[in-house]
Amino acid sequence: MNDLAHHPDLTEGRRVLALEADALRALSDGLDARFVRAVELLAGVTGRVVVSGMGKSGHVARKIAATMASTGTPALFVHPAEASHGDLGMILAGDAVLALSNSGETPELADLIAHSRRFSLPLIGIIGRAESTLARAADVALVLPAAAEACPMGLAPTTSTTMQLALGDALAVALLTRRGFTASDFRVFHPGGKLGARLSRVRDLMHGTAELPLAPPDMPMEAAILAMTARRFGCLGVVSADGALAGVITDGDLRRALEASGGAALLARPAGEVMTRNPRAITGDALAAEALGLMNKHAITALFVVDEARRPIGILHIHDLLRAGVA
Repeated sequence: MNDLAHHPDLTEGRRVLALEADALRALSDGLDARFVRAVELLAGVTGRVVVSGMGKSGHVARKIAATMASTGTPALFVHPAEASHGDLGMILAGDAVLALSNSGETPELADLIAHSRRFSLPLIGIIGRAESTLARAADVALVLPAAAEACPMGLAPTTSTTMQLALGDALAVALLTRRGFTASDFRVFHPGGKLGARLSRVRDLMHGTAELPLAPPDMPMEAAILAMTARRFGCLGVVSADGALAGVITDGDLRRALEASGGAALLARPAGEVMTRNPRAITGDALAAEALGLMNKHAITALFVVDEARRPIGILHIHDLLRAGVA
């Protein structure tokens, strides 16, 4: 079909996305004191948030539990049918229950609801119908706005599950913000993969003081070049008398100095005359992703790691970031 803009598949895809986007806007506009109360209840539990749902709501519930667990809110998914056959024992005093049901009448949730009421566990429902069993039983009923399913037959859970998932994200992020959850905390729960690598600290990846290529400002360039090539970082740090990083000499600095003064004249000059003053540096507590961004922005391949007084404590090369999976 030549006119791709009017291809029926694109038309249908856009219809679905527009319908669900409208539903999410209605959901956002409808948030009120009940949402605040739900966050307060979940933030106050001493145990876990037990998330449950049946069918498509169950799949969404699993994702909500995973998101909460990875952002500082202890959570787990309990299948409602399995709960009726022994898994209620997984739900303990101090826990809260977050139950998802579009109809609010899911029969498999009955024992879970009864268990929460029997042991006075906070019960929060994400529900499609305000006048339903789950809504009436819950301490807080977060009722989804009326919205048509994107399925043209109105049968397959689509718009409703999108709203459930978004509302679960809203709860998780509100809890994260309330707790002051940081990137450092996030890394604790995400140590593996590229995300964990990018959240590594510079001090975890840098080369230590024993490997630092350093020279005083008065060192002749003949000796400075030997010190630079011995460490193979492609640069040399020049430190002042108090040990602070005063400048850096890179391969590019050497080429420019050679062009300006010639080889013999360059070798006789002191390092302090050739160096680039006030070079880019980073602290050991900075994230590896921050170091990568700095290197990319300024087209450099190595960063000296400094303390509060700008004294070099390490060096980080782009190859270190590549090996760690950051870049």
